[in-house]
Amino acid sequence: MRIDSISNVKGLSEKHVRMRALGWALLVVAAFAAGGSQAAEEGATNWESWHADTSVTDRASLQRGARNFVNYCLGCHSLQYQRWSRLGTDLAIPPEVLQKSILPPGDKAADYIETTMPGDAENWFGKIPPDLTLMVRLRGKDYVYQYLKTFYVDSTRATGANNLALPTTAMPAVLSELEGLKRAVFKNGATPGVMVFDHFEQVAPGRMSPTEYDGFVRDTVNFLDYVSEPAQLARRATGIWVVLFLLVFTWIAWLTKREYWKDVH
Repeated sequence: MRIDSISNVKGLSEKHVRMRALGWALLVVAAFAAGGSQAAEEGATNWESWHADTSVTDRASLQRGARNFVNYCLGCHSLQYQRWSRLGTDLAIPPEVLQKSILPPGDKAADYIETTMPGDAENWFGKIPPDLTLMVRLRGKDYVYQYLKTFYVDSTRATGANNLALPTTAMPAVLSELEGLKRAVFKNGATPGVMVFDHFEQVAPGRMSPTEYDGFVRDTVNFLDYVSEPAQLARRATGIWVVLFLLVFTWIAWLTKREYWKDVH
């Protein structure tokens, strides 16, 4: 199931040439700095500082996130407070596309988004996979982003994977086919005998590059952010008009005040 989201320098003085050369040099330095910053973040010890940097106003991102959720998350997780029809309306997905490419067989647009996971999921994973409707409101989108980015190989776990954001998580690394497999390298911390995370080492590549996988995760987190409060799309759009109204009203009130008080002054 898929959703396709919808110099010419001749005649310049020597001074201008030097200034332009300096400008290009600064751009190159900035590009390297940005690349270095991204690389540092990917391997940073302080992974808790990673941010999702998403916006629910990005409809294309939300559409891709809905695709990601249906393809990779719905098998285990529900969105029990969200209807398919509301999702289609808010994300501008045509009803025929929603029915043909998104809804699981047998589901109707008016149905809530429920997982097809059999009832013995608790026996498989040790606990029932949680509903994700309010996960971003509960944990925050940065946490969910960090969680999906910090799975690593751990042979001591029954699932073969562990997670930095949620140690001993019962969830398998279901996105490893996209991200690939990586090993967490730990080092001695400030406290003797305490190991702290240092960096990740890639063990096996996935179908996506690191940049592509990062975009995949951000889109998915953005979608979950929207699901946690669908009304925020309308609320933010309405907020702009409310602010404009207040500005106009304040200006009219100031003109009225000036007219009434002009004789007093």
